[in-house]
Amino acid sequence: MQENSPTRTPSVLLSLLPLAILIGLLALTIYLFGSDALGGGSQVCLLVASGICVLIGMGILNKSWNEFEEAMVRNITGVGTAIIILLVIGALSGAWIVSGVVPTLIYYGVQVIHPDFFLLCTCIICAIVSVMTGSSWTTIATIGIALMGIGKAQGFSEGWIAGAIISGAYFGDKVSPLSDTTVLASSTTGTPLFTHIRYLMYTTVPSMTIALIIFTLAGLSHEASDTSNIALFTEALGAKFTITPWLLLVPVITGILIARRVPSIITLFISTMLAVIAAVIFQPYLLAEIGGNNPDGTLGMVKGTFITLFGATNLDAGSAEVNELITTRGMAGMLDTIWLVICAMCFGGAMTAGGMLESITRMFVRFTRRRVGMVTSTVCSGLFFNVATADQYISIILTSNMFKDIYKRNGYESRLLSRTTEDAVTVTSVLVPWNTCGMTQATILGVSTLTYLPYCFFNLISPLMSILVTWTGYKIIQHKKPA
Repeated sequence: MQENSPTRTPSVLLSLLPLAILIGLLALTIYLFGSDALGGGSQVCLLVASGICVLIGMGILNKSWNEFEEAMVRNITGVGTAIIILLVIGALSGAWIVSGVVPTLIYYGVQVIHPDFFLLCTCIICAIVSVMTGSSWTTIATIGIALMGIGKAQGFSEGWIAGAIISGAYFGDKVSPLSDTTVLASSTTGTPLFTHIRYLMYTTVPSMTIALIIFTLAGLSHEASDTSNIALFTEALGAKFTITPWLLLVPVITGILIARRVPSIITLFISTMLAVIAAVIFQPYLLAEIGGNNPDGTLGMVKGTFITLFGATNLDAGSAEVNELITTRGMAGMLDTIWLVICAMCFGGAMTAGGMLESITRMFVRFTRRRVGMVTSTVCSGLFFNVATADQYISIILTSNMFKDIYKRNGYESRLLSRTTEDAVTVTSVLVPWNTCGMTQATILGVSTLTYLPYCFFNLISPLMSILVTWTGYKIIQHKKPA
């Protein structure tokens, strides 16, 4: 009978079929929806590709539905913590902005810009804002636009300005505990979040240091004359928020909790509550405004606090750039990412249960016997998926799932895989013109991807640094020799 027939091992070509279909569907989705593909189109593509895996598995390979179902459930269960973290991050992002923490950081940060060090300061400011918000997209769409205007006024070329902005923004996107890509890379590889972030520093800090040196030298060769845009930006922030150094206590305490290795969910929750308290103390009128200016001031503030944490806020500061900065989405803003993660876990589970992921990874086995070859293969795969799937989230998940067993079998810690995945995927997604990141940032900054690509030094150096550090063997532990 059919149920007693032995299961078959899929060939490499058969295993690549669902992936090829997924790539084709994603290309169509991006063509139809552009940067809005993450709003549902990409998720549908993943579910359709998952269905193809199941059809191949049950119709050709004699797999049972239970095998696919169990693998999908197991994958989704494995990212349960990540989903909770993403929701808390959504609440924290809203609280940090409405409380004035992020505006205060920007307010003081942009005032340190000097023409000779514009590119250096631009990269550093974007890095700080991105670390604090956990979003390269938000950083580029807000402070990035302002810095773009300032840089043009000072005579810098679009490529250099955009390169400095993107380098800084993706530094934060890569290492911030608030970043969904950072959470995703750590969770899909089974690495504790802060363990992942600390290990990232061994490749990220050298890459950023080299980039900052280049931007410093480039900035010193330019003359600048106009800083009036900075005053306009700070005035808009100062008029809308109560700006005070006391608000900097929130990120300082958060940093202390991270340094003391307090569990990530607890750290993020405490930081969110501190920001809420700061909002009540320093920005009560904003909470009341968000709450609809309820005649009962207390109830209006309470309602505004809840909306800040779970929903969207739209405050008017009299400046389009500042309005974009202080518009938050709360926990609801994370739902597209969570939806994407769940659908991607279904696809990964289907590929695993069907034996297709194992079949594909066999192609890389001969290159993964040695440490450098293993990491290089991971980097190349991450770059390939960024180009092929046009989405950094899907690329992170596919790369992690493909190499997870190889790293484990060779005796290496999961943190090496999570670091390599971020070095290869997160920072290079913005360099691909048809990737959702590349399309979005080129549109926001008004600079084509190929124009800014040569100047995104941090993004270009990171994958190479990952291979170089691996070659040195620094802080890399192998628990057992490969069989």
